[in-house]
Amino acid sequence: MAVISFANTKGGAGKTTAALLLAMDCARQGKRVAILDGDPQKWITSWSEVSGAVANVTVISHVTPSSLQTHIREMKDAVDVFIIDLAGQRDTLLATALGLSDHVLIPVQGCAMDARGAAQVLEILQQMKARDGITIAHSVVLTRVNSIVTTRAMQVIKSLLASRGVNVLDTAIVERTAYRDLFELGGTLQMMDEKGSGNIAKARENAAAFAAEVMRLVPVRAASSFTRRTWLPSRAA
Repeated sequence: MAVISFANTKGGAGKTTAALLLAMDCARQGKRVAILDGDPQKWITSWSEVSGAVANVTVISHVTPSSLQTHIREMKDAVDVFIIDLAGQRDTLLATALGLSDHVLIPVQGCAMDARGAAQVLEILQQMKARDGITIAHSVVLTRVNSIVTTRAMQVIKSLLASRGVNVLDTAIVERTAYRDLFELGGTLQMMDEKGSGNIAKARENAAAFAAEVMRLVPVRAASSFTRRTWLPSRAA
């Protein structure tokens, strides 16, 4: 069992798309996935309603700070991967989810690199470590990257973040029409007509590489070992 949160306190970072791509690829491999939709926009809930039943995927729409741990505890024996999609804001649900996570993924747009929201998440993780001795593994994933961006330009971005002690995934999520169409058409990348949503093969390849890299970083806990890391932000947070 693994718990993975997607967090950035600034909206528009590609957080929900990244969460859905990870969920779909894990499900494609036969893992049982539960997506906890903590984003008030409820894009993943809407995707689920349009899609109908998708093999190996369960979407939980009602998620609060008090219910989050309950959902995970009650479903831990039936789920291999919990994916938590959070709001683009700094709140109690964010702090609760971080404390429950085995890994936190922080999406940042690779084009504009407006990382203020990411910096706030990193600040909370640092507070958890300094104040309470709680260390949560975390990585930045670059999102909405232009498919023609140069390898050199991407390396500059990665080096900048690495110099500040931030792990950056080697796989960036490329801007693809297919990813946008998922939320309108429903279903999965594997279900899409290759003639209808751009280069589906490239989209599938990108999503699979992203999911594989994430899962290499995430330890799998025995379901029986699930415990909550209790953490509440200080007033200054």
